[in-house]
Amino acid sequence: MWRLRSRACWEDAAALLAPRAAAEAGVALRRTAVLIERCVFTAQGWGEAEDALRSAEALATDDEERGAAACERGHLAYASTLLGVRDRADEARAALGRAAALLGPGSPTRPQLDFRRGLIAQHLSDNPSDATAAFQRAHAGATAHGHRLLLSFTWRHVAAMAEHDGKLTEARHGYTESLRIREELGYLIGIAPALVSLAAVVPDAGEADRLRAEATRLVHLLGGVPAWLADRLTSARAATVPAQGRPDPAV
Repeated sequence: MWRLRSRACWEDAAALLAPRAAAEAGVALRRTAVLIERCVFTAQGWGEAEDALRSAEALATDDEERGAAACERGHLAYASTLLGVRDRADEARAALGRAAALLGPGSPTRPQLDFRRGLIAQHLSDNPSDATAAFQRAHAGATAHGHRLLLSFTWRHVAAMAEHDGKLTEARHGYTESLRIREELGYLIGIAPALVSLAAVVPDAGEADRLRAEATRLVHLLGGVPAWLADRLTSARAATVPAQGRPDPAV
């Protein structure tokens, strides 16, 4: 399952989960998360993700499951808004607020919720202080629960906020840690975005070019995934300037 997901084989991963997802809420949520991740990386598959999410919501029987489903709904609505598919910002905020009311302080889903609330503050509300606080809470929670993949995301977005504030040494450290964890986990689809972010804050131009070249190679290897990064790298090569563009969805 992990190897399929980390190599952009979301359809195959979802198919493996489908038989149990029809009756088990936990598995249905995992399948939903896989399909939403495909949306984030490819900007495709929204209908299938929505159908999976509705099924997971219908199967949820307690506050933890309902809260986790609401967290996924918030993430799907956020991604749809940021990637310009459909403006669902109000739905995203409402869903994450519902998740916050349902999930207890010690819930293993709470760090993911904090992270996603940080994304909305960062990219939809343009509120850097709230975003930083949410990412820091998510980082602490991911550390406490041993969620290493989530840690790679929190390191990356804590670093992004440091970069926003001009704290480039802190940003380099965070981006480096995010890249290290992703490489150790074999999270192949997340390595190219980490390389490009690190390239933006390294002081050596040659090193930055090397990092971007490796990111381009990985994106090509994965068939143009992440799609938004593939477009950005192509535009940057054509203009012979560093890759820039719309914010990273959550990667």
